[in-house]
Amino acid sequence: MSLFELVLLAPVDTVEILSEALDALDALSVSVEDADAHTPAEQALFGEPGMPPPKSGWERSRVVALFASEALAREASDLLALQAFFEGCSLLAVSAVPDQDWVRLTQSQFVPVDITPEFWIVPTWHEPPAQARQVIRLDPGLAFGTGTHPTTRMCLRWIAAGLPQQPAGQRGSLGRVLDYGCGSGILAIGAAKFGADQIDAVDIDEAAVQSTLANAHANAVALNAGLPDQAQGAYQTVLANILATPLKVLAPLLCAHVAPGGSLVLAGILERQADELKAAYAPYCALSVADTQEGWVLMTARF
Repeated sequence: MSLFELVLLAPVDTVEILSEALDALDALSVSVEDADAHTPAEQALFGEPGMPPPKSGWERSRVVALFASEALAREASDLLALQAFFEGCSLLAVSAVPDQDWVRLTQSQFVPVDITPEFWIVPTWHEPPAQARQVIRLDPGLAFGTGTHPTTRMCLRWIAAGLPQQPAGQRGSLGRVLDYGCGSGILAIGAAKFGADQIDAVDIDEAAVQSTLANAHANAVALNAGLPDQAQGAYQTVLANILATPLKVLAPLLCAHVAPGGSLVLAGILERQADELKAAYAPYCALSVADTQEGWVLMTARF
């Protein structure tokens, strides 16, 4: 059975009510894209986990609704055109969607990711590369962190290097680890794979907590996951891959959790924000840039 898509052009203040109406009209799915994508008028919306995007949407949005039949798609179009809120919107197309293996198509977009030549993040539908000696099995899901973002990769590289800011021959254990803002749990799982003694992974999002527990089970590692109040006491390693603004707010809390001789590892920071972070943490520690990738930095400190 072929599916049909209804494609509409809508201004930013109509997108939400239009999407709700399409859902009520039995759309199988509704997606929203920048109608000016790949043109000089394209707008970037930068949303990050736990933080609202700076803009609510694009000035001109392309709204695509998927229907089970052409009749349903055209009926939805006709009904929407009669609504007062449809003013300023327009119909772009009703067209058949080619039959495809959607599961395979989606899976093909997620391939193994190398952290180091021997350390890889591998979706469950892929075989690990032959050179992989350490593997985290992780599939894309609702919680942030699949290993593809530069901030995640830099954190995992730091973990895999074994406290790289210590002199060779004097590198210690990760010890007791706190992953603050754990998302999918990928950093906590990485710490477990590289010999952490005990791990607490915390997040303000209950879905992230459940995702972390499920991913830990899938990787046969032991860790504790919960809301932020589960973080108790001092840790040899404190990891926080969040965003610059909450990292600045959390400075006293995170630093209070680092044990003497321990390490603080921060990510989610753009290169241009490094000085802001150094200033925010100056009363507690001396942050420095330990790694850079694609405009992002990893910042660390020893206590």
